[in-house]
Amino acid sequence: MKSTQKGLRGGGLEKDTYGRLLCAECETDLDTENDPDVIGRVRVCPDCGGQWKEVG
Repeated sequence: MKSTQKGLRGGGLEKDTYGRLLCAECETDLDTENDPDVIGRVRVCPDCGGQWKEVG
């Protein structure tokens, strides 16, 4: 699983006009999965199932 920053640099993610993260393949907003036992969040594309880790 790549980080969101690597996804943005590599072309797997894009930001829209309002700064929201979009899956570059599906062009849909990413959902957030929060696990209280893990530091950070996991951003998931609801259409293709791609996952990116967001720390901070």
